[in-house]
Amino acid sequence: MIECMIDSVRVSLTNQDRVIVLKDKNDERYIPIWIGLFEAESITIALQNIAVARPLTHDLLLDMLHKLGARLLRVEITGLVSDTYYANLIVQTDEEVTIDCRPSDALALVVRTGASIYVDEEILEEVGIQPEEVLSFAPDEEDDELDVPGNLSVFEDFLGNIGKEDDSDSSEDSEASSENSE
Repeated sequence: MIECMIDSVRVSLTNQDRVIVLKDKNDERYIPIWIGLFEAESITIALQNIAVARPLTHDLLLDMLHKLGARLLRVEITGLVSDTYYANLIVQTDEEVTIDCRPSDALALVVRTGASIYVDEEILEEVGIQPEEVLSFAPDEEDDELDVPGNLSVFEDFLGNIGKEDDSDSSEDSEASSENSE
């Protein structure tokens, strides 16, 4: 299991789905987990310390744990089957108890307790996203030109002809308008 942390809660611009992004604490790997609207709001409210008039469901669950003398030790994201993540709450009572839950509910409790998040290493290998390396476009001391992959001559031709096409079009337009005025 690899320890992770909540990196961000995001909204998809294309369909308004909510995504919580976890980040590997020791590496530049990220895991997107799609979550429901209500869970996203609950997580955001807790992250921003917004006071609510009545307890939300996750606040109620946390209060129940405390009243029963239990505490959340950690959350483990243990499986991924058909694009559905599986998670467990690891709760300390008289003994350590494992409770099956949705990752979104588990993460809503994490932001309220500060408990650790662990993700199975196989899941990180399967769906973990690493940022692409930034390409350096600085010329080498030996080369006068940039070493850019691909053929850019099409763009050079296009850029070189921009002004020329406009000039020929405008001269044709002015000839046509002078013929029409006669």
